Amino acid sequence: MKEKSFKKYIILWLSQSISGLGSSMTGFALVLWAYRQSHSAMSVSMMSFCNYVPYVILSLFVGSFIDRRNKKTIMLVSDSIAALGSIIVLIFLLMGRLAVWNIYIINVIIGITNAFQQPASAVATGRLVPKEKISNVSGMNSFSNNVIVVFSPMLATFLFAMGGLLLILLIDLASFAFAFFVLLFFITIPEQMQEKIYKSPFDGIAEGFAFLKKEKGILYMMLTMALINFFSRLTYENILSPMILSRSSGNSIVLGIVNACMGAGGIVGGIIVSIKKESRHKTTAIYVSAALSFLFGDLMMAVGRNVFWWSAAAVAASLPIPFIMANQNTILYQRIPTAMQGRVFAVRNAIQYSTIPFGILLGGYLADYVFEPFIVSENRFAEILGIIVENSAGSGMAAMFLCTGICGFVVSMVSCFNREIKKLN
Repeated sequence: MKEKSFKKYIILWLSQSISGLGSSMTGFALVLWAYRQSHSAMSVSMMSFCNYVPYVILSLFVGSFIDRRNKKTIMLVSDSIAALGSIIVLIFLLMGRLAVWNIYIINVIIGITNAFQQPASAVATGRLVPKEKISNVSGMNSFSNNVIVVFSPMLATFLFAMGGLLLILLIDLASFAFAFFVLLFFITIPEQMQEKIYKSPFDGIAEGFAFLKKEKGILYMMLTMALINFFSRLTYENILSPMILSRSSGNSIVLGIVNACMGAGGIVGGIIVSIKKESRHKTTAIYVSAALSFLFGDLMMAVGRNVFWWSAAAVAASLPIPFIMANQNTILYQRIPTAMQGRVFAVRNAIQYSTIPFGILLGGYLADYVFEPFIVSENRFAEILGIIVENSAGSGMAAMFLCTGICGFVVSMVSCFNREIKKLN
């Protein structure tokens, strides 16, 4: 029975990966389009900000809803609404009235659907996959996600040259239709319905937090990961593309190579995680991996002068990420009761990802209005920074990578020695 469920998960994983590739191509094309319209890192930041804010806020309230509703239905409806967003973008494009603010609104809608889809998908994974294979499944997900990171920019660039944004949107919708068909007709997700009736969505929130109050190690792990997410999103989510474009004289090929290398690092890490045995010291693996990502990825990205060093930094930053995700997911699935996973995963999303929109928004602001002007000022400290990161176009954003590399490394190593977190091993 377990083997049969795991085979169903593989089918689901493949179909969702194909759909994710279509969505990623659309996202890449829209980011390039928005940056070329405004030439501002802030415009790229706002696109991500509009996605994450509704996602984080709604994640607090959806846990009990997900636990007592059909996970398959939630996933189908959420994906359908997200596809509707792509249809709206397509309509505006055909009318010749597509604007950056239209994309902001669409991203808000997608953020709302993700608040339901992601915890429902996480619970579905726990129902279909035996616990001893959770770590391997996390590796599979990292592999597919990073394959998408590698190939979606190249495919999007090629398809954009052939048929423009219109062709990419049509392929995105076709990939959604395929994944929808597979989930609807070929996947059955075991349900464990809740008998308890919640009078308010706050009841589910309270139970999720009550569980975390008893499981302090998990709570502290979520809080420290929230801080790590904040530092990473200050740069990689929105500053990387503008920095590479600025420092390479707008060379989109260089940006594509760096993005591909970042995905390649994640692919290698995902393969290793998917075939290796489960780690005995899970929390150590989580925080040492995060520390190495910041130390070698961010610092090398800051001081790099050309595509070779930026590509090496991209690999160094992304290769450890699958180890972080796999070990965290293993801990969560092993320690959270099946009947409570929807509530706890929803609260986890609200806590762990709450810092992401602030990191995204602050990153864009710091790049445009603080670091870029500061690095060209006559301040003595700015001169020192300019020597380290080479004072040129985009050097202010490079200095941001320097700061996040140091801060992220320190936070990761301090978290590794937290007493409650170490108990999770």
